[in-house]
Amino acid sequence: EFGDLSVAKYGVGGNSSSTRGLFNGGTTPTNLNTIEYITIATTSNALDFGDLNVQHGYTASCSNNTRGLTGGGRGGSPTASVAQIDYNTIATLGNGADFGDLTQARMGLGAFESSTRGVFCGGSNSPTSPATVYNIIDYVTIATTGNATDFGDLLQTNYTIQGCSASHTRGMWNGGYNSGYLNTIQYVTFATTGNATDWGD
Repeated sequence: EFGDLSVAKYGVGGNSSSTRGLFNGGTTPTNLNTIEYITIATTSNALDFGDLNVQHGYTASCSNNTRGLTGGGRGGSPTASVAQIDYNTIATLGNGADFGDLTQARMGLGAFESSTRGVFCGGSNSPTSPATVYNIIDYVTIATTGNATDFGDLLQTNYTIQGCSASHTRGMWNGGYNSGYLNTIQYVTFATTGNATDWGD
């Protein structure tokens, strides 16, 4: 047991520096704009960090140890997807600011990062069927602000997908849903752009 968030919620975006972990947005099922944080070395309940610029439920977050980004999700309308990316400086408490927009408004997307790039993938325009599901991969340069740029495509349209990046060379996604649950693992190389490659299952 480490501690508790301020409220029970799901669809939260998580990012971090080497010392702080941030929990961004989420759904209760009301879509939230709250940011909470913990100090990773110390067990405790999460504390208030500030607010995101817009509500982000079913969202995704990434970071470069200095700056945290949260992109996409459900906005003020219970089922309307958003394109906005918010950012904050992880070492400084305060509200998020507008970074730019994804190439497509969507929720249930995944994200990961290298030391320079943040990458957002997949997602859908609705949490319920019938929904348009996307195979989009977008990227941004974390240290600057601006709209996302097309990176390539996933192997298939996919949402509620999860990402990770243990190195600054490759980023990976796994699982997800598209008219059925998926077991696919796929990856991209951060330094180049292009479509995802199959890793395995």
